[in-house]
Amino acid sequence: MKRPNRSRARNRRVSNWRQRRKQNLLDVKVRSRTATQQRNRRVLIVFSQLALVIGLGVALYLGGREGARRFFFENPDYQLSTIEVQTDGTLQREQILKVADLREGENIFSVNLGRVHDRLQQLPQIDEVQVERKLPAEIDIHVVERKPVAWITDEKQMADPFASDAAFLVDGRGVLMKEKKLLPEYLGLPLILGCASESLEAGKVIESFEAKAALELLRLSTRSFMQTRFQIREIDVSKGYCLLVTDKNHVCVTFGFDKLDAQLQRLEQFLIYSDDSKRDLATVNLLVQRNIPVTFAKSPASIINDTIDPHAEPRILKAIPVQAPERSTSSSVVKVHPSPSPLSIKRAIQVEKGKRD
Repeated sequence: MKRPNRSRARNRRVSNWRQRRKQNLLDVKVRSRTATQQRNRRVLIVFSQLALVIGLGVALYLGGREGARRFFFENPDYQLSTIEVQTDGTLQREQILKVADLREGENIFSVNLGRVHDRLQQLPQIDEVQVERKLPAEIDIHVVERKPVAWITDEKQMADPFASDAAFLVDGRGVLMKEKKLLPEYLGLPLILGCASESLEAGKVIESFEAKAALELLRLSTRSFMQTRFQIREIDVSKGYCLLVTDKNHVCVTFGFDKLDAQLQRLEQFLIYSDDSKRDLATVNLLVQRNIPVTFAKSPASIINDTIDPHAEPRILKAIPVQAPERSTSSSVVKVHPSPSPLSIKRAIQVEKGKRD
């Protein structure tokens, strides 16, 4: 007896449409249930992997933090024991450490070098600063201070900037400074007067056109010849349209604000002429380019000669003796005069020329 072919019976088409519909619904449900199970399995795998990564990350972070705390931040070998401070100006070590908020004994890794740099850079006296960490227990601070080039004030006259609270030191970039320790060489710096167009405060950068022109003039006047021959002592900017400059020889020179280099070249020619002719300059007005007004100072010999009339004949005087008055004396009475005894007196009388003894 032959067995029926099951594959053919399984693949045999159901003639009843209800059976076919039921069979299709069953197949759809099976496929949907299978897809849901696969999707849930994939999500579970992803979440498991993510949780594993997070757990490993947290474990590494906590372990690294604990290791850093034990081996670095709480290690006595890394306690700050040396703070090397190098500066080329007047700032004191205590002042620098106080501003930087540094002290020996703290952990070297807990020091924020960027924050220390920013704090020191806020000091008006500091131009550049470099902070370096050297393991295991040293921090080096190198400070380059600003170099003052002049005094500046809003007053029109000032005798001693050392003793005035209205005078500030200024560097070549126009940064105002107020030094706690004044060096003797600061007294010989030029003085910029009459800068009343802006408020002067330590740490501020000057913005007025007149003060910037004065600083530019000081920079240009430091050339080889001008530095020795024309040393500026005062610059008055109060006029508003010019710079009134006085040098060490009390020569008054009027400068315009524009083309200062060309004006200094013209002044250099006048100085060379003054040296060659042995005549001292008194005033020079460089506001004009042609027919420049120049005055010369009189020498002491010319001043003395101006007081004598060259056409008048000199008066010749002759000294002749004058007889002193006689004094009456007595053998018994002697008169005492309160005044001292007169000496021999000579009187000068005029004689004619050619009849001198």
